[in-house]
Amino acid sequence: MSKTRRLGAVRALTASAGVLMLAALAGCTPAAGPAGPSGTADASPSPSETGPTGTVTVYAAASLTETFTQLASEFEADHPGVTVTLNFGGSSTLAEQIVTGGAPVDVFASASDATMKTVVDAGLVEWTPATFTHNALVIVTPEGNPAGITGLKDFADPDLKIALCDAEVPCGAAAAKVFEQAEIVPKPDTLESDVKAVLTKVSLGEVDAGLVYATDAKSAALEVDPIEFPEALDAVNNYGIVPLKAAPNPEAAAAFTEFILTARGVEVFEEAGFLSMT
Repeated sequence: MSKTRRLGAVRALTASAGVLMLAALAGCTPAAGPAGPSGTADASPSPSETGPTGTVTVYAAASLTETFTQLASEFEADHPGVTVTLNFGGSSTLAEQIVTGGAPVDVFASASDATMKTVVDAGLVEWTPATFTHNALVIVTPEGNPAGITGLKDFADPDLKIALCDAEVPCGAAAAKVFEQAEIVPKPDTLESDVKAVLTKVSLGEVDAGLVYATDAKSAALEVDPIEFPEALDAVNNYGIVPLKAAPNPEAAAAFTEFILTARGVEVFEEAGFLSMT
């Protein structure tokens, strides 16, 4: 199957996943916009008449690198007095830095409910976190698929070089779930700290295959070949965002969070290959 057809199949797969997940999550996911502790929108902070200024520091999942970089640039253009500082990494690592390291962070954007819960349970959030997009996994191989990878079953072959995310980060937890559903015991040669590290291993040809998000595969379309698999529907990740109570710049934190939740944010995420929120 050509790369173009595979990418089209991935989009079809993830679109179907979005419909299924949104239906399943309708009763338990946060509202599409920020809410205060009571769950009402009027409890959330709002920018002053003059607008926010200064620096807003955002800790975000590595899989948001391209989209958040783009949206941060647009936010700065709309708010000339604000500079957005982005720190990307594995969601679990970022959550730990916020909870135990006392990192001076304004906004946290995670790639899973579990990592967001870590920060929420520590009492560090200003609002109820808002889910702003979803993502699903795909198999990726180096350009041309030199090892002839055909599906998840190849991840159990000890003769192949395999890269996966560590189970502590959302992409690794999702991978563990799909392998469990497929009744496959993978034989990874390397466990990486975030999804971008797996993508790098694959794009450089250091491994024969890896599991990354569909969005990461799309961003590296010239270096990797994606292969969809049905078990991806069993491990769709929810992406949440929230300002922190100890935000050094609460006004800018509120404004940036609200911007991510706008129609423009939805448009950028869908263009990048994230699952539709509609």
